[in-house]
Amino acid sequence: MRVLPVSLGRSFNGLWFGTGTANLGDGMILFALPLLAIAAGASPGGVAAVTTALTLAWPIFGLHAGWIVDRVDRRLLLAGVNLVRASVLAGLTAGHLAGALSLPMILVAAVLLGAAETLADTALTSTVPMLVEPAGRSRANARLEATVNVTNQLAGPPLAGLLAGLTLALATGTGAALYVLAVAGLAMMTLRPTSTGTRPAGSGDVVAGFRFLWRQPVVRTLTLFTAAMNVVWAVPTALMVVHAVSPGPLGLTAAQYGLLMTAMAVGGLLASMVAEPLRRRFGVATLLVADAVGTVLLVAPVALDANAWLVSAGMVIAGAGSSVWRILVATLRQNLTPPELLGRVYAASRVLSWGVIPAGAALAGIGAEVWDVRTVFAAATGLAVVTLAAFVPFALRADLSADVQPAADHRA
Repeated sequence: MRVLPVSLGRSFNGLWFGTGTANLGDGMILFALPLLAIAAGASPGGVAAVTTALTLAWPIFGLHAGWIVDRVDRRLLLAGVNLVRASVLAGLTAGHLAGALSLPMILVAAVLLGAAETLADTALTSTVPMLVEPAGRSRANARLEATVNVTNQLAGPPLAGLLAGLTLALATGTGAALYVLAVAGLAMMTLRPTSTGTRPAGSGDVVAGFRFLWRQPVVRTLTLFTAAMNVVWAVPTALMVVHAVSPGPLGLTAAQYGLLMTAMAVGGLLASMVAEPLRRRFGVATLLVADAVGTVLLVAPVALDANAWLVSAGMVIAGAGSSVWRILVATLRQNLTPPELLGRVYAASRVLSWGVIPAGAALAGIGAEVWDVRTVFAAATGLAVVTLAAFVPFALRADLSADVQPAADHRA
């Protein structure tokens, strides 16, 4: 018998539109900021410092972001965060047009944008259970993941590259306008009363989410493995632009680099569209192992001095695995976490798993200054292989399939 899909509703569609529009802005800005740093005369270490600044908010501010999300109207929070991001980008645009932009200014903007991201991402994943019944959450997460891949990675970089080819101010200005437009979609949302910030007894402190996460063995272990893999991902995030864009070894233009970066989004988009059938066919453990393999292929081609086509192929596989990982783990976390703690549990997970990215990006920058970019990618490849070898026994041993199934309530 065919099972009809669960309707996700008008409120989810508002969140969906706002997420897509804001992530298109994210994709453009993540692409444009390193180019702004290069235009300001930054060294490879300076370019890597931009990535460090963008991700520094998670280890410093992440737990507080979760605490805030669990206490305020998430629709108003998302709208406010997008308006702040638009204001920061408007300032960068004005600075570039005036010829006054410097690396310190870009770093300050990156810190502010990073802090805004902690609030936006935590509010997004914590809002889904307030809009969608358990039976529809896997489908909702897959739809959001596909949208993020299309806008943030597939459309954002080439659009930013095209606009940056005219002037970088056009890329940053367009990003600011997209954040403002995202607010219109959020106005369509109607949240349930449980999402507006009630304070259950005994769960009001900042670290409550961290305590819950650490006591939940599956979520805890997956979070730690995510952290290990994110150390690897920090290397291409910080240094791929140096390796790819002329005078780097691949010799690409800014527009060509934008197209190269879409390879990862292509893999992520395709995978997110078939994540649920793949889960039913192969099981969660197999898909998560495939993601760990993709992490190896993300960095190995650069370490081996491969051409742009092989680098792109590795990014397709890595993007596919990463997309499926995020869908499965997000659904698991939403189903296993009490609604009143979800913001803090998500933030705690991000603090652990994304908190390593600033350190990884900083080490990558130092390594590139002391040795060279390929040596740093070779070290990242070694770490990815070790992580894969450690993850396979866990994935085969743990009972992951039952945990990602939607359940009515896990608060008991």
